[in-house]
Amino acid sequence: WSQVVSEAEKIVGYPTSFMSLRCLLSDELSNIAMQVRKLVGTKHPLLDTARGFVYDSRNNLQMRGLVVLLVSKAAGPSTAELSFQHNMVSGIYSSQRSLAEITELIHTAFLVHRGIVNIGELKSCDGPLKDMQFGNKMAVLSGDFLLANACTSLAQLQNTKVVELISSAIGDLVQGIYYENSKLSEENCLTDDIGISTWKEQVFLSHSALLAKSCQAALELAKHSAEMQATAFQYGKHMSLSHKLHADLQPFVKESSNDTVVFSLNSAPAVLHQEFLGREAWIKQIRE
Repeated sequence: WSQVVSEAEKIVGYPTSFMSLRCLLSDELSNIAMQVRKLVGTKHPLLDTARGFVYDSRNNLQMRGLVVLLVSKAAGPSTAELSFQHNMVSGIYSSQRSLAEITELIHTAFLVHRGIVNIGELKSCDGPLKDMQFGNKMAVLSGDFLLANACTSLAQLQNTKVVELISSAIGDLVQGIYYENSKLSEENCLTDDIGISTWKEQVFLSHSALLAKSCQAALELAKHSAEMQATAFQYGKHMSLSHKLHADLQPFVKESSNDTVVFSLNSAPAVLHQEFLGREAWIKQIRE
């Protein structure tokens, strides 16, 4: 996997892991990092998110930006943009590189925002209540800071269609996460009678919309045709869906000595199994 990522980074000109350095090295973020240190010793999820930025062994934190750059490189300049080719580095426009950064910032902001804990469900072993409340405030403020940075950079691209696309992707993410959270409270109950098509719609909102619309926006910045933009959108969408499918499959394919592997009844294999088996037989099987 690391070799694949290295090859991809050579193609686009520089490692995407450097993309957010400009933001990470800023004074504002240094202040946030100093504050987050106060959470050491607690079980606040913001700590794990912060550690993940530094020690992500699977290299998938910056994958969205890398895919945007690869799609930009693959499409190249359009005939309408031939006069601007001097702005390109390694076959990619500077505006497309900015877009890749924006995509990463938005994804990171939502990762940070997901690290907000429900104070009412805390146990004493999680950490002092005061620290957990402080962690929540830090998660809200840090996520908002990253999102504000992304929106500022988005405005600087000076392309209304791209602004509209990425704004709608942020709206989709909020809607998708809202749906996911509403299901979390019903974890022990049987889920709605959803088919695989509904699963796809829900996963598109929470996982695929950002990458799909970012790929489309990258081609809009190079003035490619609507048909090419639609192809890029589908590519980003299906890549995200396959990534989610792979994640959903893991509890069913991993060899484990423990038979009680936790999986969601909203995961793709469970939904597909219900579709094949029929709702009544599926419920009977689950209860058994």
